[in-house]
Amino acid sequence: MSIQKKFEDESYALQKLQKGSQMINSRRQLESQLQENKMVEEEFKLLKDNAKIYKLTGPVLLPQEKLEAVGNVEKRIEFINNETKRVENRIEELQKLQKEKIEQVHRLREEIQKNAGISGKAIN
Repeated sequence: MSIQKKFEDESYALQKLQKGSQMINSRRQLESQLQENKMVEEEFKLLKDNAKIYKLTGPVLLPQEKLEAVGNVEKRIEFINNETKRVENRIEELQKLQKEKIEQVHRLREEIQKNAGISGKAIN
């Protein structure tokens, strides 16, 4: 495979990695959900044990026990935290791959320029 072709392939792979910002958007969304659920958790702490809690299920509000509602929110917070860790690990992997691709592209570019300089001197 020619150096030029390798350069094009690596450049394309780098562009694909850079478009992986979808993971960053996922992390932002998870952070937003986490804050929302923590606010709900704090609100539940302010409620009396016999307070009426309703859960929106489709277009209907259904009554729910406080213990059940608190448990659901705690499980959601735990899930969101785990998902955030997974997404952050994936972002780190993508950043590492991106750094490696950038280095490969730079090396190939230097090699192409070096070869162009050699062939240019040979013509003179």
